[in-house]
Amino acid sequence: MRLAPCLLVLCASVAQALPPAQVKVASGILEGVILPEVRIFKGVPFAAPPVGDLRWRSPQPVAKWKGVRKADAWGNRCLQGRIFGDMVFREKGMGEDCLYLNIWTPAKVSAKRLPVFVWYHGGGFAAGSGSEPRYDGEALAKQGIVVVDVNYRLGIFGFFSHPELTKESPHGASGNYGLLDQVEALKWVKANIGAFGGDPGRVTIGGESAGSFSVSALLASPLTKGLIHGAIGESGAFLSGSGGTLDAKNLKQSEEAGAKFATSIGAPTLADLRRKTGEELLAETTKAGPRGPGFAPNLDGWFLPASPSKLYAEGAQAHVPLLAGWNSSEMGMAVAMNPQKPTAATFPTQLAQRFNDKADAALKVYPASTDEEAARSAADLFSDQFIAFGTWKWIEEQARVAPVYRFRFDRFLPDPSGSNRFGAAHAAEIEYAFNTLDSNPAKWQSEDRATAAAMNTYWANFILTGNPNGAGLPSWPEFGKTHQVMHLDATPHAAPEVHRDRYEFLDSVSR
Repeated sequence: MRLAPCLLVLCASVAQALPPAQVKVASGILEGVILPEVRIFKGVPFAAPPVGDLRWRSPQPVAKWKGVRKADAWGNRCLQGRIFGDMVFREKGMGEDCLYLNIWTPAKVSAKRLPVFVWYHGGGFAAGSGSEPRYDGEALAKQGIVVVDVNYRLGIFGFFSHPELTKESPHGASGNYGLLDQVEALKWVKANIGAFGGDPGRVTIGGESAGSFSVSALLASPLTKGLIHGAIGESGAFLSGSGGTLDAKNLKQSEEAGAKFATSIGAPTLADLRRKTGEELLAETTKAGPRGPGFAPNLDGWFLPASPSKLYAEGAQAHVPLLAGWNSSEMGMAVAMNPQKPTAATFPTQLAQRFNDKADAALKVYPASTDEEAARSAADLFSDQFIAFGTWKWIEEQARVAPVYRFRFDRFLPDPSGSNRFGAAHAAEIEYAFNTLDSNPAKWQSEDRATAAAMNTYWANFILTGNPNGAGLPSWPEFGKTHQVMHLDATPHAAPEVHRDRYEFLDSVSR
């Protein structure tokens, strides 16, 4: 009987120690979901729905709500065509009302503010969602990090330019609404993440593919000053020069393309365009295919006052630590699965068509003395021009002003089709970085589990400290000081940089 009061006190103290499911942000009270080790807040609005007259405008503040808003279901994903087969969505709906984010935070409330990781999904600025299971932040949250996955407007809704839009803008800019959404999410994080235990002064941003391109642009934009303290880029950057993947067009080019499209669908004026429903616009853009006309970021003079290449060359970007790299064969699949493969006889001709008077120099770095070597060189060239070179250039520029840790992801599963004959393909690293292998029903091996555990810990260490190194992991040297690259596989190891001659050649022809 003497123990009863003590047990009551103990139970009461345990109950008080449990974190509440509710948090108060600037717009009202949110109620999330508490799991044994993490709390999750789903479908949290960070901007007003960009519908009606707010279509093709900068994101506006969230309206306040009364009472408790449930944050236990994914918000809408942004309107998009069905483009990529590896994307799995968990939202019930899709629409223009899509500016939501999802938050993972440790279940145990800490008196010490935790670092924050804000993630931007990939998808070519035309597809994707923060709800994809491979982006779940649970593994990082368990290591003391607050993780935020962000939706942003896509395709025609996120990157449409038109002379009338430019005229109505107080900044004389149009397009880049999806990137402005990303900035708005960072502002929301700065104002509200403390309610979730996060430190607004320790925010690392990250992304893959289009998300990585976004990260490179966000570092360069004057609109993010003071909002970013570290960055992670997986496969992609806006520094590939003329003709590279997702290169940002100038504003005039984007306006002309937008006006031409508007006329082609019988809605030449902005009023005509805004009268159309989102579903009608999506249908018009996807008539020629799910990607649509390829609406993408532009040099609008506001979010990007100049090209990213120029801004980085001038050192105008945020001087923050960067962890970045790419996969060993980003586009090798395009060659491996093509029945008409380049040969020793045909590949030099293809180089001549691509590089004109620089063809001989190209052949030195992409040799083709045998058919097998020609196929490998073609896979390398496709991968370099698609992703690797622009990411390499980003790393080179950032290493001049801040610590940079460069990686190459080498791990891939055997495939009887031969699609990964040349190495790890684009996007293969995502489930490893987030340690979410079980979100993908593949035949994972023990080596995959080891790779995922190591990568996720490296990523967590970088978010926590600005340096990926930590106990129990092979040393990852700083690239700018050593030109060492971390090769990520079941047994990670650092090795001297290879193929620099290829990237220097592409740099010489991109100016």
